[in-house]
Amino acid sequence: MGRFLVACAILLVSSAIAIADKPAKSTADRQQPQTLDRVVKVTFKYLLYLPEDYEKQASWPLLLYLHGSGERGDDLQLVKKHGPPKLIEAGRKFPFLVVSPQCPKSKSWEPFELTALLDDVNEHYKVDPDRIYATGISMGGFGTWSLAAYTPRRFAAIVPICGGGDPFTTRRLGHLPIWVFHGAKDPAVPLERSEKMVEALKKNGNDVQFTVYPEAGHDCWTETYDNPKLYEWLLLQRRQTADSK
Repeated sequence: MGRFLVACAILLVSSAIAIADKPAKSTADRQQPQTLDRVVKVTFKYLLYLPEDYEKQASWPLLLYLHGSGERGDDLQLVKKHGPPKLIEAGRKFPFLVVSPQCPKSKSWEPFELTALLDDVNEHYKVDPDRIYATGISMGGFGTWSLAAYTPRRFAAIVPICGGGDPFTTRRLGHLPIWVFHGAKDPAVPLERSEKMVEALKKNGNDVQFTVYPEAGHDCWTETYDNPKLYEWLLLQRRQTADSK
């Protein structure tokens, strides 16, 4: 029995020595390159307005409208509560396509999803790629800022209303015509959120337009979208490519 225990001890010691002599696998070897190849599905319900003479032109400007948080869900009738969809429902005619998506409940606007929507509309309808505009209210104002920063060379102009964003992203928007609107007495999104974006834009060389309604609260969009000068201004804007700057 004693000889058996000694033999076992010798075997264990020999195994330990053999393991110690074997080179350890380096930390770097544990990190291997991989490739992701996956399709991300994007699904949107949206309202599409086509101009009265749509078939008579080769291409048309396009206005993307992003609603606020209160119109989220799966009932497209909610999207008609404010903005261009409301005006269209009342009989207003526009000289451009109007695309008004609905954000799903409990979500926010995601730039990559909105980009997929614009890509799809561009493929199936007669869109002038040099005259694409984006606008939105409240949550849609935030969405307008983030979408423009995500694809800054896609748009001819943007109109964020009572929104805000990351001032750092304005470094990508120095070339882009922008008209910002906000109510001075906004209790939901403080005026400061737009002021910071405008200040940063100016530091980046953007000749941004900024309209503040002294007596308006959160709803400063009704007066804004009722103003024909807004649409006249939009239609004067064309996309600036990297080469044209």
